[in-house]
Amino acid sequence: MPQATAIYVRVSSKQQDHQSQLPDLERWVESHDDDVIWFKDKFTGKTMSRPGMDKMLDALRTGKLDRIVVWRLDRLGRTTKGLCNLFDELCERKADLVSIKDGFSLDSPAGRLHARILASVAEYENEVRADRIRCGQSVARNKGKTWGGSDKGWRWKVTDDQVSAIHDMKAAGKTVSHIARVTSLSRPTVYRVLRELVPISS
Repeated sequence: MPQATAIYVRVSSKQQDHQSQLPDLERWVESHDDDVIWFKDKFTGKTMSRPGMDKMLDALRTGKLDRIVVWRLDRLGRTTKGLCNLFDELCERKADLVSIKDGFSLDSPAGRLHARILASVAEYENEVRADRIRCGQSVARNKGKTWGGSDKGWRWKVTDDQVSAIHDMKAAGKTVSHIARVTSLSRPTVYRVLRELVPISS
């Protein structure tokens, strides 16, 4: 079976678009004589399970792909464990991963080392951002700030990453019960987030 190259692009929310990633990816496609399949997501990078990603991995596992190309590694995901598991699967299937901006592929030991270092950096950046949000929330809480007329204190039980994940999963058609299970929140809290809170892009 002829194999193709997957071009994967991701942004975190519906308010964002893929345009900043496309010029470099399109130049890569023009410079390589590959059959390509495009996969796109508007979904948080905190989870590796997304509609476009799931379709791409299905294509990989059925032997339709031999390479994945991304603009930058953090577009593929922001968890060290998830990314490293993907690296291992790609190596097992003798498929390559190319990150244009990061300048590596998995076809050499140095490239594989580079990929794992960048996976850790992506997760670190995510954790630092979350820590800044928590610090800001603490300052605001000490000043008595509340959100949207909600009962005092309920907002502090829901992180901004959970808010983004809730909206992303709802946009992807997941049920509230599924979202509650994945985020470890109650169904009433999920409904409340969907009704009252807007996600922060990441």
